[in-house]
Parts: sequence; C-alpha cells; structure tokens
Amino acid sequence: MAFKFEDLRVWNLAIDLSTEISVLIKTFPPEEKFVLSTQIQRAADSVALNIAEGSTGQSNPEFKKFLGYSIRSGIEVVSCLFLGKKRKIISEEDFSRLYNSYDELIKKIQALKNSI
Repeated sequence: MAFKFEDLRVWNLAIDLSTEISVLIKTFPPEEKFVLSTQIQRAADSVALNIAEGSTGQSNPEFKKFLGYSIRSGIEVVSCLFLGKKRKIISEEDFSRLYNSYDELIKKIQALKNSI
C-alpha cells in the first residue's frame, strides 16, 4: 500500500460506513437532497478524509488533531441520524445499525488517538 492511512483499520471502517451512508441517502425524499442528505454525506466522508490527511507526513500531535476532527465528524453523522429518524426518513433499523457502527468507529479512533 502506498499511503500509511490505507493500513489503518479505522480508515477502512470509515470508508465502509461512508459508503453505507451513500446507500441510505438514496432513499431520502427529494426535499432532503440539499439539506440532510448533503450534510450527512459530507460528515461521513470527512471522518475518513481527516484520518487520511492527518496520517500522511504529519507529526504525532498533528495526527492527533486530525483524529479529533474525525471524531467530531463522526459525532455529526450521529446527530444527522437522529434528525433523519425524527423526520421519519431513517428507519429505526437503519438508525440503530448505523448508530452502533459509528459508536464503535468513534471509540476506535479515540483509542488510536490515545495510543499516539
């Protein structure tokens, strides 16, 4: 693998979850296209993007800072999940599955951050 982030399990998990969010937002109604769907996708993408950006050519303190950004983006995704559930555009099943997945991802990113 050419880049350090490609070997990081948290990056791979973030990529997988961002893809799941992409599939989910295809079910959103048209009026949410430029509202919640855009926000949740950008936040989901940002989790992986910040891990990648911070891992390559950065000092350990700088990498930790980017992991912090990644955690915040994950929390933003979770908040968007709550909004979608409240608006009745995300099912309880999808909410629970993604909520638990992001909870696990955020814990793993925090553990990585603490290990640096």
